[in-house]
Amino acid sequence: MSFAGKVNNVAAGFRRRPLSVLVSLALMPAMPLAAEEVATSQLEQVVVEGDWLGTPSKENAKTYTGARNVVESEELHERAALNLEDALRQVPGVQVLDETGTGILPNIGVRGLNPLRSERVQMLVDGYPIAIGPYTNVGVSLFPVTLPSLEAVDMVRGGAAVHYGPNNVGGVLNLVTKPIPNEMEQTLRERLLIADGTGHVMTDTYYRVGGFVTDNLGLQFQANLQKGNGFRDHSDTEVQSYIFDVDYFLDDINELKAQLQYYDVTADLPGALSPAAYEADRTQSQRSRDGYDADMWRASLTWIHTPSDDLEFQWRNFAHDADRTFFFGQDLTSGGNWADPEGTASHVADSPRLFKVYGTEPRVTKQLGNHTLMLGGRYVREEVDFDVNRLELATGNYTSVREWDFATDAYAAYVSDTVRFMDDRLAITPGIRYEEVRTDYQDAISGAVSDNHATEWLPGLTLGLQATDDVFLFANAQRSLVPVQTAQVIREGDVANETAWNYELGARWQLTDNLEASATLFRIDYEDQIVYNSTALIYENLGETRQQGIELEGRWQATQELALGMGYTLLDTEQLTGDYQGNELPNAPRHHVSADATYEVGPWTASANALYVSESFSDAANTVDETANGSAGELPAYTLVNSRLGRDIPLGNDMMLNVGLGVNNLLDEDYYFRGVDVSPVGRLPAPGRTYMLEGQLSF
Repeated sequence: MSFAGKVNNVAAGFRRRPLSVLVSLALMPAMPLAAEEVATSQLEQVVVEGDWLGTPSKENAKTYTGARNVVESEELHERAALNLEDALRQVPGVQVLDETGTGILPNIGVRGLNPLRSERVQMLVDGYPIAIGPYTNVGVSLFPVTLPSLEAVDMVRGGAAVHYGPNNVGGVLNLVTKPIPNEMEQTLRERLLIADGTGHVMTDTYYRVGGFVTDNLGLQFQANLQKGNGFRDHSDTEVQSYIFDVDYFLDDINELKAQLQYYDVTADLPGALSPAAYEADRTQSQRSRDGYDADMWRASLTWIHTPSDDLEFQWRNFAHDADRTFFFGQDLTSGGNWADPEGTASHVADSPRLFKVYGTEPRVTKQLGNHTLMLGGRYVREEVDFDVNRLELATGNYTSVREWDFATDAYAAYVSDTVRFMDDRLAITPGIRYEEVRTDYQDAISGAVSDNHATEWLPGLTLGLQATDDVFLFANAQRSLVPVQTAQVIREGDVANETAWNYELGARWQLTDNLEASATLFRIDYEDQIVYNSTALIYENLGETRQQGIELEGRWQATQELALGMGYTLLDTEQLTGDYQGNELPNAPRHHVSADATYEVGPWTASANALYVSESFSDAANTVDETANGSAGELPAYTLVNSRLGRDIPLGNDMMLNVGLGVNNLLDEDYYFRGVDVSPVGRLPAPGRTYMLEGQLSF
């Protein structure tokens, strides 16, 4: 096949059939189709990269052997979402705590796991780890992703631990950036966010140009600039993100894919409020000295070698050089909590973190009869400078409080074997992952040194059965590891390597051509779950905990114009050992109900979505009555409603303009959470009503 033919096939989704997704091809719903229709349907499931998850599409998710939701680009555009966190609210089992409204510091939790800094979900961008320290700094305190650059969001809650580790107790969140198009095309988007009440404005400018410039070379450039103020005082924010992609076919069996990104953010952080200040004006700030500054260079390079139809080799490499600093006021003179919002700052601290990370991961997939074998390994090197400095405002003295250096070498190896039976309707995949993490620590001030060494075997088993043409059943069990984090070392308290067992049992039904439903039972048995006590400023080992529940979801294409969806999660959490035995876990609401509707007629699209989240606790002690400074207490239930109206306007010469008006938090719901990073005491207000004006020109 010529390169031109290959490139054309890429655009149509027919490039090749990676072995790692043969299972999902075999387990596609066996609808009554003609032979040629079956072949076409199978080819549409093909993905460019031969990884375990396969194509991030709704169709592929239907036969995945675990709970999985894919939010595609059109939905991201129509949900009237402020940011990525907002776009994920409709996914069953996902808890979002929106700290800024700008998306720069996401707080995403899954199935009762702590959402603060998204610490318990493995975040990937195009399959590469995005955590600033993939092993020892899994909290997302630097998030180089903006919503306009994404093609899809793939939330995999089970069945992926063998192939993606180690921090995946809550699953794998793969953020898929926009691919290089077949033909040269450009996109220009401008968006205005206007906060109701304060009138603060945030501009969001996005530009993309890309395509195949020759038969075998594709290039793409994306730029996203965000500037303005969030919904609160002291929230000035500026973001720059530039992404350059290359896709090069050396010949018919070798392909190179590369991406280079520069991301920079500077922001004032309004922080938490005391209960009294919150009731007086939730848009004010009592933390005038808090801020955030970060930048990152990211690079990835993948070689894909396919010498035959039954063998594929990938060699994935990634690296980043990052620098992030929080600035925060401290009251070290009054004897109270240093982070009391109503306190007067005596000092301003800064906590710079410098990260240099490199990773390499070769993997090979081989088909042998009804077996599909996948074998891979990974090495990651992390070098971290972990400093804290303090400025005394009265004297101007600037001192170094901590100068800690960490060096981590992490090794992983994994193998899985997918065996297909019953005319490919049944697939069973046993697998195992080995993780070894060695971290050396040195205190440059005191001279103290120590090391931490963790090794774990992490087995997993997935099963998928196409029981009938309309019913797909799945089950899985997996074990995961979260190594000791550097942030845990710097404070007093109990720390340990965390391990957990995850279990799922689920089914998907195609009830009619226009109606589908799914149900998933899940359970997480956690050992040594570590949480941060924002009142005592220490990490606590809750010991064994349990999260279990059910996730229900349904979609109905009611008419050609109207589509409806609903979701429900019932979550039951319990601390099984320790001082808080019998209590619920923090930030783990019991009920999560979502609904959405989309109506399309001609060039117009109207959409609305609603979410209800029940009350929850903010601490392990399950404190109900709020403390005087707001450090603990029950968190309120809330209901969010978003809506958007958009119209496509053809301009001729293959140019299309889409204009839209949206309202986020239409009812101006008043709700909050607590315990965020450098402002852990008080109520952290979530965004109020926000108006959106946007226009996108594609040509």
